[in-house]
Amino acid sequence: MNASLKRRSALTGGLVLAVFSALLSPVGPTHADDVRKSDNGTDQSSHLNLGAADLPENRTVTTLAPGVTLTKISRGEADSSLFWTAEVAIPSDSPDPDAPTSALSSQVTAQRTADKLKAAGVDARVEHVQSPQLADAGGDLGYRVRAGHLAAQADGASVVAKIKAAGFASSVIYTGWDGDAETSTKTRGPWNLEVITIDPATYQGQLAASFGPDLEKRETTSQLASDAHAIAAVNAGFFVFDPKAGAEGDPAGVGVYGGKTLSEPVADRPALVIDGKKNASSIQRLTWAGKISSSSGEAPLDGIDRVPGLIRNCGGANDLPTSGPLQDVTCTNSNELVTFTPEFGPSTPAGPGLEVMVDSHDTVTSIAETRGASVPSGGHAIQATGTDVARLRALAPVGAKLKIDVGLLGQDGKPLHTNKATSVVNGGPVLVKDGSEDVTARHDGMVHPNDGNSFYYGWVHKRNPRTFAGTDAQGKTLLVTADGRSTASLGLSLKEEADVALSLGMVQAMNLDGGGSTTTVAEGKVQNSPSGGSERAIGDALLVLPARKDEQ
Repeated sequence: MNASLKRRSALTGGLVLAVFSALLSPVGPTHADDVRKSDNGTDQSSHLNLGAADLPENRTVTTLAPGVTLTKISRGEADSSLFWTAEVAIPSDSPDPDAPTSALSSQVTAQRTADKLKAAGVDARVEHVQSPQLADAGGDLGYRVRAGHLAAQADGASVVAKIKAAGFASSVIYTGWDGDAETSTKTRGPWNLEVITIDPATYQGQLAASFGPDLEKRETTSQLASDAHAIAAVNAGFFVFDPKAGAEGDPAGVGVYGGKTLSEPVADRPALVIDGKKNASSIQRLTWAGKISSSSGEAPLDGIDRVPGLIRNCGGANDLPTSGPLQDVTCTNSNELVTFTPEFGPSTPAGPGLEVMVDSHDTVTSIAETRGASVPSGGHAIQATGTDVARLRALAPVGAKLKIDVGLLGQDGKPLHTNKATSVVNGGPVLVKDGSEDVTARHDGMVHPNDGNSFYYGWVHKRNPRTFAGTDAQGKTLLVTADGRSTASLGLSLKEEADVALSLGMVQAMNLDGGGSTTTVAEGKVQNSPSGGSERAIGDALLVLPARKDEQ
């Protein structure tokens, strides 16, 4: 944990300023009486643009510290039109026998599957899936096969058994989790959200990101908040979850903590950039500019503080199968140069290759013919694999001065300047840009080629727990979580996430890690209901830190 975070003192007690509940009028043009001033001065729509227009919506606003509020929003009600059903995994249309199954297929394949199930005594139906249009994706996704109209999830066991006996896999899902274009504006909910608003004009603490004691260990959001005595916190960026995909807990995208770059970007995916001195946030597309150089020449760095050869979410030069971003995919590269800092963990990843140790004076102190050792205090390690072994050996003999540059480039191609108060966390896609929806799902890797829209259907189209962040026109930062994957809170599709961001007054917004990671912490406790039933250990979190005593 950054030493400056440890010096933060806890701020206890919150003052509940207002509790208000109302049946709200339908969505339409904004009128003066349809807008309220929140207690921190932000103009907010009197309702979320979410589900049916006439839904009841309750909001409770709590002041956590001067300039920091927590708004809990419940919208909607029990919807009698929703039910449980079995969704069938359809064999792929691909001639490859190893091609994965999918919930979606062509109409011909879906109908053939439904006919086989009907012949086996399953009352199957074919449904056409139309997804809301986003900036670069959406529309006609294909066809799905479902069976049953069930009152409870447990009622699906017999249906699933019949489907399995007919030779197909299936799972029981709730229709309230569908993000279908034709029903999304008719759903009656319910939804539950938490909004942390930080006003830099009043807030005297610091907004910062933290990963805990080291990068390769996961902690819960509440652990990270407690360790730093944070006023509030939300989970932040994508991270490595499976050890087979790299170092568990490592950011799967850009990460800057206390001004120090500890993880490289995924291509040019969006990042939340925080100036902790001003508590100002921005969303920028950053790119990687890492390299090493000595009197013998220079070479590009492929990454920092991650397992060489494994690139979660892809997006690096010469990555396979793609150099573009690809969400939840681990690309490979057998020839890499990766540098390590002491923040990575007790030791660097072990394996074949070459490892060079560099001390705090940029001097090469040792060379090892295998990888895996402790990084010198204040120094670096550099690992090489494949053809880069010879390159590193030539650049970094013992005693050489080796400059390590882990710089980031902004959208203008100029270096991103950081200081000890700079934090950057990864995410994607963009949701809102310059006050308008701009959901860049395809650009940011949420559309997988050749999978029949299966990944898009589950990750983008369907409602899931979500965490997102952005800024409003007054420069306030909003950190938002929405519960999902339950009947008590449906979650949001990416289109609905963007709609909600605009409803909350955001002019810039981006998606962060969601699903089981989605967590809001305030007043020393978890404020939402994580979808896994308990809080998940994550990679990093955004922390709202109190002012130091010497600043108060």
